[in-house]
Amino acid sequence: MGSSNSRSYTPNSGQCGGNGENRGTISRMESTNNYVESVVCNENELKENEMKVFDIGEDGRVLVVKQKGEISAIGTKCTHYGAPLATGALGDGRVRCPWHGACFNIKTGDIEDFPGFDSLPCYQVTVSEKGEVKVRAKISDLKSNKRIKDVNIAGACDGSVVVIVGGGPSGATCAETLRSEGFKGRITLVAKENYLPYDRIKVSKIGTVTDIEKLQARTQQYYQDSNIEVLKGVEASKVDTNEKIVTLSDGNKLRYSALYVATGSSPRVPDIPGINLKNIFTVRNFDDSVNILNSLGSNKDKNVVVLGLSFIGLEIASSCNDKAKSMTVVGKDTAPLGLIFGNQIGQSLQKLFEDKGVKFQFKTTITKCNGDNGAIQSVELENGTTLPADILILGVGATFNTNFLKDTGIQLEPNGAVSVDDKLETNVKHVYAGGDIACAPVFAMNNKPMSIGHIGLAQYHGRVAALNILKKETPVKTVPFFWTMLFGKSIRYAGCGKPASTQVEGDVDALKFVIFFFDESDKVIAVASCMRDPVVAQFAEYTHQGKTLHKRDLKDDPFAWTKIN
Repeated sequence: MGSSNSRSYTPNSGQCGGNGENRGTISRMESTNNYVESVVCNENELKENEMKVFDIGEDGRVLVVKQKGEISAIGTKCTHYGAPLATGALGDGRVRCPWHGACFNIKTGDIEDFPGFDSLPCYQVTVSEKGEVKVRAKISDLKSNKRIKDVNIAGACDGSVVVIVGGGPSGATCAETLRSEGFKGRITLVAKENYLPYDRIKVSKIGTVTDIEKLQARTQQYYQDSNIEVLKGVEASKVDTNEKIVTLSDGNKLRYSALYVATGSSPRVPDIPGINLKNIFTVRNFDDSVNILNSLGSNKDKNVVVLGLSFIGLEIASSCNDKAKSMTVVGKDTAPLGLIFGNQIGQSLQKLFEDKGVKFQFKTTITKCNGDNGAIQSVELENGTTLPADILILGVGATFNTNFLKDTGIQLEPNGAVSVDDKLETNVKHVYAGGDIACAPVFAMNNKPMSIGHIGLAQYHGRVAALNILKKETPVKTVPFFWTMLFGKSIRYAGCGKPASTQVEGDVDALKFVIFFFDESDKVIAVASCMRDPVVAQFAEYTHQGKTLHKRDLKDDPFAWTKIN
């Protein structure tokens, strides 16, 4: 770190590492790269375990973090959707995004938990004998606030082959991690869709038709430069674990040294009369969202019915409502998201939707779809109601895409999920599984094996699987983090498990609240919030550190635990 008079913190080989003043700023050109170097603050302006944003000259801003007596400087915003990280949760060696839970290493800027694909830039830090904190940064990094990890493919191929079945975020993250962590062998990514991996989060939230290129995580050039072969529009039909061969739907065969399966799930379609009529949609991929928006058109003349009162159904109803003549959501529950958040929160969400003109049919389901000229016209409900329906959108669960794994020797759960250990390896050596289909240990539930379908966890699984394929033994340490956006209201949730009781803090009617979920022993197993960031991110990081909360800890000050460094 240098002498006691001048301490230099220089992560990532010297390329990385509020309201500051323009103190001692120098701009200069080095090897055609434009840098800025500036004193951004004094070290006594930061307390231990504190992070602040400071200006670096007139060129940008940096997030400066003090932890364990050392000072680091990284990008200021989450690379996913741009959340200000200074308002997030500082953990042990990492900062967690307040919006969606992505985590970045404070010394390297590397993304360690997800969602998102890009890491943060990090900057060289030097502390003078006077305590002046000087930061040196590329101006281009300050402007972009993101960094793609270096991929070194120089040198001869070592002959090993990793086949990744599944072209979603989990498979894409696995491929990227393999390359960035030094894998020299061949990587083949098998993608069922005709697209490169893209931001699937937006599928249920797209308000207008957009180009797929705007959603794709990486360009074709990136995969070519990284020597990652992407096979689009094809899927695995068979796996021979004895011969280590994957047979594809086009008849081609791929031999592997290691196999990662992340095939995700398919939307469940209820078996009811008329379900095959036109203008009935599921919501899983980019084409689904485009088809829904094209069918809606721009004339606001379509009656839309959504089946499902959980996240997908409500997100679609929210994002498409202003394009519909009428919007009705149908479901078995007594309130939207009632099974997750309880009736009190559910009723507030119901009012939010009804204020926007959305109607509900509770405690019922669709029993028949009626059509004319092959297209849906109405739906009949279990309670005897008939609703006009020019479009029906289904959001009632999913089934795992694992039928091709039957009779392979790979252990499957009764529901089709793949059983894996804490390294995401199946009972068959060198075969790994992750994402929706993986029944994997969940740290937040005392490592109870569970299948959880969410993009952040799927990407995390992809990273962990890659590290273990490379023999860099890394057990999963899962703390589930969910979120939804409904008519501009963001609801976040960290943890998991069926609660025995709850405690609500805040104004539920105004949708500004925090909910604590307790198990039978009064342990907090999850926290949810609306307009109360960053408490959910703080709980996720608190849990990740192995700490626990109980109802008694919330008695005097329900948020005292957030103030403990």
